[in-house]
Amino acid sequence: MQSYNALEVEKKWQAKWRESGLHKANLASPEKEKYYNLTMFPYPSGDKLHIGHWYNYGPVDTWGRYMKMKGYEVFQPMGFDSFGLPAENYAIKTGVHPAETTRANIDKMKQQIGAIGGMYDLEPGGTGLETSSPEYYKWTQWLFLQLYKNGLAYRKEAPVNWCPGCMTVLANEQVDEGKCERCKSEVVQKNLRQWFFKITSYADKLLDYEGLEWPEKTVLMQKHWIGRKEGINITYKIKSLDEALTVFTTRPETNFGASFVVISPEHPQTLAICAPEQKAAVVAYLEETKKKSELDRQMEGRKKTGVFTGAYAINELTGYEMPVYTADYALMGFGTGVVVGVPGHDLRDFEFAEAMGNIEIIRVIKGPHGEMGPITCKEEVQEDEGEIINSEILDGLTPLQAIPKMMDYLESRGMGKRVVNFRLRDWLISRQRYWGAPIPIIYCEKCGEVAVPDEDLPVVHPHVEDYVPKGTSPLAGSEEFVNVKCPRCSAPAKREVDTMDTFVCSSWYFLRYPDAGNAQEPWSKDRVNQWMPVDMYIGGPEHACMHLLYARFIHKVMHDLGFVEAKEPFKRLVHQGMVTKDGAKMSKSKGNVVSPDEFVNKYGSDVFRMYLMFMGPFTDGGDWNDRGITGVARFVDRFYRMMQVEQGEGMDEQEQTQLRQVVHQTVARASEAVANMNFNVAIAALMELTNKALEKGLNKEQKEIVTKILAPLAPHLAEEVWAELGHKESVFNEEWPKADPQFLVKSTVTYAVQVNGKLRATLDLPIETSKEEALATARAHPNAAKFMLGEIVKEIFVPGKIIGFVVK
Repeated sequence: MQSYNALEVEKKWQAKWRESGLHKANLASPEKEKYYNLTMFPYPSGDKLHIGHWYNYGPVDTWGRYMKMKGYEVFQPMGFDSFGLPAENYAIKTGVHPAETTRANIDKMKQQIGAIGGMYDLEPGGTGLETSSPEYYKWTQWLFLQLYKNGLAYRKEAPVNWCPGCMTVLANEQVDEGKCERCKSEVVQKNLRQWFFKITSYADKLLDYEGLEWPEKTVLMQKHWIGRKEGINITYKIKSLDEALTVFTTRPETNFGASFVVISPEHPQTLAICAPEQKAAVVAYLEETKKKSELDRQMEGRKKTGVFTGAYAINELTGYEMPVYTADYALMGFGTGVVVGVPGHDLRDFEFAEAMGNIEIIRVIKGPHGEMGPITCKEEVQEDEGEIINSEILDGLTPLQAIPKMMDYLESRGMGKRVVNFRLRDWLISRQRYWGAPIPIIYCEKCGEVAVPDEDLPVVHPHVEDYVPKGTSPLAGSEEFVNVKCPRCSAPAKREVDTMDTFVCSSWYFLRYPDAGNAQEPWSKDRVNQWMPVDMYIGGPEHACMHLLYARFIHKVMHDLGFVEAKEPFKRLVHQGMVTKDGAKMSKSKGNVVSPDEFVNKYGSDVFRMYLMFMGPFTDGGDWNDRGITGVARFVDRFYRMMQVEQGEGMDEQEQTQLRQVVHQTVARASEAVANMNFNVAIAALMELTNKALEKGLNKEQKEIVTKILAPLAPHLAEEVWAELGHKESVFNEEWPKADPQFLVKSTVTYAVQVNGKLRATLDLPIETSKEEALATARAHPNAAKFMLGEIVKEIFVPGKIIGFVVK
């Protein structure tokens, strides 16, 4: 019997697939219903794929092949996110220019992705793309200009997140608990003039997920990050000054208990309302605040600090003169930068009042047991429930009932106005780094900011030898790049030297794939409208509030400007799970990283792919075990042997029926499993079938059915077996098999035959077999009979499950 040579077979079929163009979709005029199957593309920031890449790209290809066999025209492209910090930091680490390391890493990764045997188009002139190529970033710059011309890209001076490790500014989304999400350095605040995309203009549209098949957790994360809040702006006059402060609040019903106001240190009115004797203390506090990040200032449980400004705001509801403090927990980016303090009914306000030591705490909601007296500790702070008291027009209402009534009251008297605020901030895209797409803006002393004309794109990224970041963009060191003529007046001018955040490059790449060779425009509307939205998008959940949010924003802008018809980029989103080793996340520092190449070279790509999928449900991931992969390797050998076994002619009708049932039950079980991306269950079903059919053998029709089921899971093995069954065309041009319903109704049941509690045999009997017939058949079974030579003192019969004997 011929043995299976995985490496030889895989090399052969990969060459044949390339030659036949099996992986290429008919993009111009698909004959079948389109299916855009996409995985998040990789950073070429290392010289090889790690197991996380494999766990993404292998199962994604399995899904794409399955959909191809379901009758779809499957488009499954692959490219490289080759600009940005990951590739640049790798170059700095190795001491080799990023242009060289990126090229070498892409070439190596293409070779490794090819070894997966996926339907990815990696051939020259194909649909692949590299974001660091001028052919791509020309259109990234074009996209920037579309936003700029429509008021959605702007430059301003603002306090920004500065990473001293990466030596660049970061968007809020790239700061995790006060640290850079990439290098983990403590982020500090700097005032810099930077470029922003006005994503806040799309906050409401980004909260619309109608028609999307997305994980609920991801949707909730985005909604929380966008942070839509309906509330009211209340205006408080400042005593003895021609000034007033506006406060945003979602809880106006507690305003009869308001006893202080906090203004952000950066607020333009902070020094204007400050009493002369307090100004020095306020200025000193402002300087200290500049050293803290926004996330530090928001951190729950942090000790509250603040300085009295000497000003008092008048609460017109009560006539109370509320002291105004400046405190760093009030942020200019949230609401109006001013908050009103109700320490009796807000824990943060209570903590601040305690820290200041001389702020009155007024109760306006009864306690849970009807308490109406003073609030003396944080455990007594009543925030959401109870009955309103000491509030005139609101007394006796619940807080929920009182909110709209108070808003109506304030608006009717000109003291407030209903508004909607968002937590989301505009997207900071400037980077003081070398390896990124140049921002297409020129600065002229006469004309000011001037957009680079479309016909002058791309603004070519220059070769700079000294690319190590020093706090300003290395592009500034290239006089040839910086010094240009103004496109409007031809006077001497200078280019913008900051580059764009790499997330700009990845915010639209899915639109380029279907028309990657188009040199005249970023994409053909007809082509993109035919293929968008992406039907299946697979990638990590860590991108929920970065890439996925940015991509939705850019796509919605392109829709509103008339460049695409689809309102959303990704119809269905799936997050793959994580592969661990011995229960821990893999990392080089722990020494527990698994090298895919080592196992692929030993067992072949199909075995490696199937073992990754066999570890657990795709969305859950699993724990790698070096010994576990050998079990999958044995299955491949057994399956190949089964395909060479000729079915014996001596099988009776019952055996034939049982075998047909096993095959069609496997089809039904595997079909349901693959459709739900539970690839592990489909593999288990094939393993069970192989165990049952290896000795008996399958007929040709059954072998064909089983091979089709195997095909998306182990594509090389399936193609080899399919060819050996006499077929000239690829198995992936076949239809996914359907289970015959008549064989899904079980006509037999399997009994475990036990003697004195030990399993001695198994019996497959017709369902209608009586108890007496079943017991007699079991007594006559040779494997059981030899253990029943003594007296049978008891017989046990559990219908459809167990036949047992107690022998003395």
